[in-house]
Amino acid sequence: MANPIPQHILDAMTDVHLPREVTAPKIDEIVEFDGLRIPVYRAPAVVLGSGAAGLRAAVELKRRGVDVMIVTRKLFWGTSAFSGSDKQTLHTACTKHRGDDFTKMAQALGGGGAMDSDVAYVEAVGSIDAFSGLKFLGLPLPEDAYGAVLRYQTDHDEYGRATSCGPRTSRLMVKVLAEEAIRLGIPFLDHATGMALLKSGEGDEEKAAGLLLHVRTNHENPFGLCAVLSPNVVLASGGPGELYRDSVYPKNCFGSLGMALEAGLVLTNLTEHQFGIGTRRTEFPWNLSGTYVQVMPYVYSTDANGSEYNFLADYYRTTQELASNVFRKGYQWPFHASRTLDFGSSLVDLAIYRETRKGRTVWLDFNRNPQPVPGDLPFDLARLDPDVRAYLENNQALQSTPIERLRCMNPLAIELYRQYRMELEKAPIPFNVNHQHMNGGIEVDTHARSSLAGCYAVGEIAGTHGVTRPGGAALNAGQVFGRRCAAHIAERLKRHPAPSDKLARFADTVANALTWFRKNHTENQQGLALPALAKEIQDRMSDHAGYICHVDSVGEALEAARDLNRRIAEQGIKVPDSTHLYEAILRSQIALLSEAVLAVLDFYIRDGGGSRGARMLCDPAGVPVPSSRLGALDEFRIRPENPAHRGEKILLRYRPGTGFEISKRTLRGLEDTGKIYFEKNWGAYLTGTIYPE
Repeated sequence: MANPIPQHILDAMTDVHLPREVTAPKIDEIVEFDGLRIPVYRAPAVVLGSGAAGLRAAVELKRRGVDVMIVTRKLFWGTSAFSGSDKQTLHTACTKHRGDDFTKMAQALGGGGAMDSDVAYVEAVGSIDAFSGLKFLGLPLPEDAYGAVLRYQTDHDEYGRATSCGPRTSRLMVKVLAEEAIRLGIPFLDHATGMALLKSGEGDEEKAAGLLLHVRTNHENPFGLCAVLSPNVVLASGGPGELYRDSVYPKNCFGSLGMALEAGLVLTNLTEHQFGIGTRRTEFPWNLSGTYVQVMPYVYSTDANGSEYNFLADYYRTTQELASNVFRKGYQWPFHASRTLDFGSSLVDLAIYRETRKGRTVWLDFNRNPQPVPGDLPFDLARLDPDVRAYLENNQALQSTPIERLRCMNPLAIELYRQYRMELEKAPIPFNVNHQHMNGGIEVDTHARSSLAGCYAVGEIAGTHGVTRPGGAALNAGQVFGRRCAAHIAERLKRHPAPSDKLARFADTVANALTWFRKNHTENQQGLALPALAKEIQDRMSDHAGYICHVDSVGEALEAARDLNRRIAEQGIKVPDSTHLYEAILRSQIALLSEAVLAVLDFYIRDGGGSRGARMLCDPAGVPVPSSRLGALDEFRIRPENPAHRGEKILLRYRPGTGFEISKRTLRGLEDTGKIYFEKNWGAYLTGTIYPE
């Protein structure tokens, strides 16, 4: 950064403390069921999850006069509070220089295909209110001397709509939203795991009625079983961080897509993920995008004996080409199959894949510049590709070492690692290519409504993203749809006030939960051990459904996932003590989700699907073929994308007893927004008809 940043400011922007004292909800009644006492809570609306998206939904609901309670497995935990990157990005309509064009922004959001045009437009237009609300609550988004928010370019972003508060952007979002929720008196039910969605009605009349929970602090029954009865359920529990072994999610982030599957909700785009370089979960998981690689540290590997390998020199033809593509990982951070070609930036990821499969550890060293390609000149700041050189010049970052360049451009990035006892100035850091984001999820409409009436999904659990998305668009989407679902729920409650339900209406769901608990609560000697269950799922997903995916192995992996779910159903899970009940619930849900992802991926491959987004489908008959300095990489022949698939989404629904129903649908379009006029449309707003039933 051009101006030196005092230490107390660095501390404030990286060591962000979250509130601890919240209001607990009051139990409405305790119901006797099958000899057990089950606490019951009631609320017009309930939000599952205390991340940035869920908090925004709750705050917006309360501001609209809706009494809402938040249910969370661990207060202010998860990816919003504990994930980030060099300068974690919030992607919104640009307020810099000449403003923005919402239609063009929507086109950029859905540019990779498989994203509904109306959803993309809603995210673009809604970003202004989402962004302004966060600023009003105190989010310290940086401005220039004229009041315009500072902007930069991120991945899949040709316009420069990105902004940031630094590495802790989403944690700061959680902080300001949590403080507002506490100020508004919103109650939080902590240590609660979603076990099942409660539903009422049949067929087309089926609707959400609340949540069945395991609450570790509930001592009314040995299973911690309780219920929240509510006609409006907002799922905001985040992405499935425990789905992959190679993952940059904080530990114990499960999400609740498995619970949504069990409830019969329609899911979409489960084939679409995001993978990128980041430090490992075994140390401190963090995304290594942006300035971490734009300063061009030395990338190397070591074997079990400690021998060092300048392995990228086997892939790039010149030192300049190598260094320039390490730099480009900054704004082309997610892996993309097309960028493995023509010596592009994702060839770095492919090289890391091959290196780790040799059993080697890959490192970033900020104290050494990239080492030369054999037979070529050494690294020199004067010999860089023009776009790379221009970026460094514009940011006055032409210092002699990577750590000096990083200290100049982003001292917060250094400070962040120091908090976790990793001194970038003193030692290299191990890293990998990791699962970072689920682009698919629960199918929703433009008000975040799922296929189950009264059930909404916001944040990463919602499948609003298509094949690609600009970096930081996910943080924006969670805020936009948190606000959208709150507005819809408030209008819905005006038309249909919350009923006073009884737990007895959901006797079958409660009985099924009790059967599960009684089978697994005490140590089940025949059951599957939790560590082995986690390892089997994660190894299979990373090895057969990761960013490098061999098409001939997916069917076999799918059958293995089916077999695992059969074994879980027959044998149950060995739960060592009651403190692990929550994990057993979530691991069984992740096992079902794993099978679902593999089933959709298998369907996509058999439907002629090819490499797109974050996954390279390798096919012995595929063309083109990535090349390295040493020759063609025939093992990674790319099955090309079928362009027709960009205009459709793959949907999946789980039917207990019959399995998965998989189908496709054409993308929704967008009406001509130029024909929306004030006088003609004002009445629809005043009467609430802009909110569908």
